[in-house]
Amino acid sequence: MASRFSGALQLTNLDDFIIPSQECIKPVEIQKIKNKVGSKIKVEDDGSYVEMTQDGPLTKLQKVEITLSDCLACSGCITSAESVLVTQQSQEELLKVFQEKIENLQHSKDNVKFIVVSLSIQPILSLAERYKLTAKDAALKLSGFFKSMGADMVLDMSVADDFSLLESAKEFVERYKCSKEGLNNKLPMLACSCPGWVCYAEKTHGNFILPYLSKTKSPQQIMGSLVKYHLASSKGLSPEQVYHITLMPCYDKKLEASREDFYNSLKKTRDVDCVITAIELEQMLTQQEKNLEDFDKGEIEKPFQVPEQLTDVLLGHQGSGSGGYADFIFHYAAKHLFEESDAKLEYKSLKNPDFQEAVLERNGKVILRFAIANGFRNIQNLVQKLKRGKSPYDYVEVMACPMGCLNGGAQIRSQDGMQPRELASKLEIEYHKLPKSDPKQNMLLKHLYDVWLEGENSEKASAFLQTEYHEIEKMNTAISIKW
Repeated sequence: MASRFSGALQLTNLDDFIIPSQECIKPVEIQKIKNKVGSKIKVEDDGSYVEMTQDGPLTKLQKVEITLSDCLACSGCITSAESVLVTQQSQEELLKVFQEKIENLQHSKDNVKFIVVSLSIQPILSLAERYKLTAKDAALKLSGFFKSMGADMVLDMSVADDFSLLESAKEFVERYKCSKEGLNNKLPMLACSCPGWVCYAEKTHGNFILPYLSKTKSPQQIMGSLVKYHLASSKGLSPEQVYHITLMPCYDKKLEASREDFYNSLKKTRDVDCVITAIELEQMLTQQEKNLEDFDKGEIEKPFQVPEQLTDVLLGHQGSGSGGYADFIFHYAAKHLFEESDAKLEYKSLKNPDFQEAVLERNGKVILRFAIANGFRNIQNLVQKLKRGKSPYDYVEVMACPMGCLNGGAQIRSQDGMQPRELASKLEIEYHKLPKSDPKQNMLLKHLYDVWLEGENSEKASAFLQTEYHEIEKMNTAISIKW
């Protein structure tokens, strides 16, 4: 299968590409060599470039590199999969880290990394479909695969999913109350667990749209905090001694992990060190001439176990395959705002199946209006309604990919010609077969709020569970002018 993760920004032929342009700009200092005569460029056998002159030695030219941080700081091209091959977010770096660990152990060195892998449910389902396994078996085989490479622990992310849902629900209820009291009118609250959507919002609509975004971290980044600042401590390790890998459904999660907001400059470590995707994992298996089924089943650890915790290997949530944000927050708000414990949630598609709406009525009057907006066509329509002051919604679950995370840009495409929407629908059926987690009843969360975060409303809880977003100013350079 051809790689969908290239070494350059892909400015054309992207299904989810927005505002095609040639605005991708990274200031590069060009060091010119003064020569009396012209020069030629030659490509060496190792792929390097050298400059040849008639009266001088060969000069090896430096390659220009574009990092994920450059992408986040640039207001040029916008895609929901800014595919940039960077050292710290590549398959090669992942293999290098595992190899270094093996070598350090062989030589009894002290600086051996403790490697933790966190598995997101969407790529597990994608890999299960690719290798004709059950979701549970795929997860256990993935654990066996990573442990055969040198991973110390493999975790599922249900605790981080539950944290994100519960914090988002509490945030919405607080915003709704403030709005009704005239203290804050920034409704609808917009989900921000999709980094492609967040990147687009920051670069394209800036300070207008950012106040609408939820401040709750995505499950990936909550898991990053949990692994680096709680699990590490429980193991007697400091955050920089832990190398944290996440398996995700889209390349944009690499962008998210690379944000400066999630970098501890004091410890010189990121909450998530490397993001690997379903497609990249498939490529790694292909390079090893292996099938996922070839590996022994490993354990999915439950390092924060409490007696009342569900012990299932994998857990899903009611609602969409992107995590069920709209569903959970709808029911939570109905109960905590209107004392409706059995609110009925029924979605109806509007202009297309990727834009759905649900309402809560009382005495014939709509008291809550929620929506799910997937894909940039619907996102752009939503933003335009907000700008015209015509958005009727209280909350919108926003995802960059049509059909959401199960159809993420780095999910494995069908091997038998099945269309992406059909494949995503098949994965959604499997998602809804999973045992369901209810964040409100998750005793592990209550335990972690007390033991790790020192209370639900503490400064520590805000630091580890919330974040901020930033406007990226447009670059006024000649190349960005649209004629």
